[in-house]
Amino acid sequence: MKQLIVKETTSIIKDIAHVYITLLKIMVPALLVVKGLALLGAIEWISELLGPVMKLVGLPSSMGIVWATTLLTNIYGGMVVFFELAASEALTVSQVTVLGCMMLIAHALPVEAAIAKKAGVRWRATLTIRIVGALIFGAILNILYKTGGYLQQPNQLMWQPELVDLSLLDWGLEQLKTLLMVLVVISALITLLRILKWLHIERLMHWLLTPFLTLLGLSKHAANITIIGMTLGLSFGGGLLIKEAESGLLTSKDIFIAMALLALCHSLIEDTLLLMVLGAHLSGIFWGRLAFSLIVTTMMSRLLSWEKGSAIQRLGMNSSKEPLT
Repeated sequence: MKQLIVKETTSIIKDIAHVYITLLKIMVPALLVVKGLALLGAIEWISELLGPVMKLVGLPSSMGIVWATTLLTNIYGGMVVFFELAASEALTVSQVTVLGCMMLIAHALPVEAAIAKKAGVRWRATLTIRIVGALIFGAILNILYKTGGYLQQPNQLMWQPELVDLSLLDWGLEQLKTLLMVLVVISALITLLRILKWLHIERLMHWLLTPFLTLLGLSKHAANITIIGMTLGLSFGGGLLIKEAESGLLTSKDIFIAMALLALCHSLIEDTLLLMVLGAHLSGIFWGRLAFSLIVTTMMSRLLSWEKGSAIQRLGMNSSKEPLT
């Protein structure tokens, strides 16, 4: 038992170190870029440019830079920028939930769109599904929350930097504190994920989701891989889909629908926990995102069957893949 505990603890520490070092390579440049933009007055310009888009989903224009950073880097990069800017904004829980859902659906597009392309789904299809999907879902949530007067209370951050005019040295020290806090959060998340695995929570989610994926018309093998991606992440699920796509065991429709679903809803455990740190509510970032993703992909699956793949084949799949069936 002691050896098992030592082995698992060592494995967790290695995972934490690997993830944290990888994130530092993304977050530190993101911090420097945002600070440079702030010094040049570009944040106000970017916020103004994205303002109309943010207003469509009930968010202040300043949150545009948060989503833009998330789109180009990942959720962690967007979180760092969020904590940099959120202290100056009086956001409600509903607004943070809307922003969180948009971040969950559309993030790390250069990397994750490349994964989808490798599986056979074109860039334009992936970008359209994720960006337009994020905006539509954000707008729907905003209307529902406002109409019902739900989650309109002020959002409370787990920690919040003081709004003071810092020198570059003081700013650097504050960012070090933030990065250390990120290390604490990551350590807690990875440990929690390992505990959930021990408790077989992932198996429970697999059992609960299988009937819904069957309704999408996915083959059993594609459904299993999709559930892996939904629970563990697009990179992992997408990697398995790439392997199966290259083997020829999956149809083009299986690949397209599976990747579309993963584009809208992946890493249900880890990413959901991350956005809860910002104050986002489960009603949107978990249940709402899951329902929206299943509804949209069901509609797409039915449309594919109706069109017999002709138009959507040209839009969504690389020409090297066999026709949708």
